[in-house]
Amino acid sequence: MVVMIFKLLGGIGLFLLGMVLLTDGLKAFAGEALRSALVRFTGTPAKAFASGTLVTLMVQSSSATTVTLIGFVSAGLITFPQAMGVVMGASLGTTGTGWVVSVLGLKVSLGFYALPLVGIGALMRLLAHGRPRALGLALAGFGLIFIGIETLQEGMQALAGRFDLASLPTKGLLGHLAAMAIGIFMTVVMQSSSAAVATILTALHAQAVNFDQAAALVIGAAIGTTVTGALAAIGGSVPAKRTALTHVLFNLATGLIAVLLLPGFLWGLALAQEHLGLAPGAVSLAAFHTAFIALGVAVFLPFIHVLALRIERWLPEQGPTLTRHLDMTLMAAPSVALEASRRTLSEIGTELVAQIQSLLDDGEHARDEVRYQSAVMALEDTQRFFARIPALEEEHTFSGQRIAQLHAIDHLGQLAVRVMPPPDTRKALGLPLLQEAVAQCRVSLALAHQAFQESAPEDWELAMEQQAKSLSDLRESQRLNLLRQTAGGGSGPLEVMAALDALRWLERVSYRAWRACHYLTASAAADQTVALEPPSPLDT
Repeated sequence: MVVMIFKLLGGIGLFLLGMVLLTDGLKAFAGEALRSALVRFTGTPAKAFASGTLVTLMVQSSSATTVTLIGFVSAGLITFPQAMGVVMGASLGTTGTGWVVSVLGLKVSLGFYALPLVGIGALMRLLAHGRPRALGLALAGFGLIFIGIETLQEGMQALAGRFDLASLPTKGLLGHLAAMAIGIFMTVVMQSSSAAVATILTALHAQAVNFDQAAALVIGAAIGTTVTGALAAIGGSVPAKRTALTHVLFNLATGLIAVLLLPGFLWGLALAQEHLGLAPGAVSLAAFHTAFIALGVAVFLPFIHVLALRIERWLPEQGPTLTRHLDMTLMAAPSVALEASRRTLSEIGTELVAQIQSLLDDGEHARDEVRYQSAVMALEDTQRFFARIPALEEEHTFSGQRIAQLHAIDHLGQLAVRVMPPPDTRKALGLPLLQEAVAQCRVSLALAHQAFQESAPEDWELAMEQQAKSLSDLRESQRLNLLRQTAGGGSGPLEVMAALDALRWLERVSYRAWRACHYLTASAAADQTVALEPPSPLDT
């Protein structure tokens, strides 16, 4: 009895440890390429579904994909409908573990032959550096998975000899729901649906449970895997909670559909065994797992936009809009946190530019104090969030992003204090002499607005640089003209000083908007090298 319990616990533990090592090793080996691929190939819900499936098959963990996805949605890297597609893909991708266990782990005794993999992987982890070190971790994890399956199989065979679990009642909806509850409990305790499914497959192979029981247990495991994502979303942003809710609802609805249609699935599996050569037992259970998740995808994927709107109504956006991407849970992924701060700074820049444009359109109106204070507070919150982003091992890759964002924060702060100039300066903006400068500033701000929203033409930066230089030259020429008018008695000193202040204000607004856009664009490149900027001559 003690030997049986030890083998069961040890087998589950070895399998779980192997899955953790394999997942961590593959994620570290792929590095930013995996995250970039997940973001890049999510243009449509169908592409997002394919992306989620492939990434989950690679890292062998739907929970890892979902938790990473929650970070992406919080940072604004992908939209909510795209996230729903990835969630569905992750649920389908995680069924690949069942095929590996049923086809390789149970059919062939690979535990002995996997031992060298563990040894080679451990040596690579200890002696190698960089990506080979991460690959060694993945190899060791892969080997431990099969050692765990073999140990678990021995324990299950002993369990089948002592207890006849297959004789427990499973007929009817209540019996299936009871088995589902056990499957959910197993997954929550193990914190891995893959480990739960592997245990169920091994139990079926050892005839400790019958096929009906195993099918209901697998459905419960699929529902239980949503707990990890739900826990990751606690305290997170609204988009993170929406993504976690999607995962829960999709797997729950798919599981209930599978229970209701279980007789039909069993009939289809029997036909496949008879006419298509599908092996009975564990392989058929793996096929059932894939089939009912695929059915859920076929049912819900076409209506993904409708479902997204419904969930968005259930969980409406709360709190300040400008800082909605600043989710503290992103600190676990510094590169994603940097992207979140960059997007937030871009939105703050858009808001500040819009307020200055309103001022130029009607200089007599005072600024909207609520909007202005919201933008200023958002900038302060972003600074605090940015300061808390931890360093990375590959910090040389992201140092350019950090420096660029520091520059952008500085320029946006300088832009914020110029949202509303003094009344005399505001009044001077309406002088006929300054209309050329006002028109040039309007052009520069329009380009900045587009650049912050990533919709500007290709030559936007050259155009903004030329506008800034043109305004600087115009300020010098107009300054001389205004001083001559004062000396000749054509204008009063106070009026001229207000006009000079207005010219200086226009030049500085244009310059600050251009430089903020420049550095936020630079921050978008992971390998961008940004030098420290010397003090601006405008501040002297």
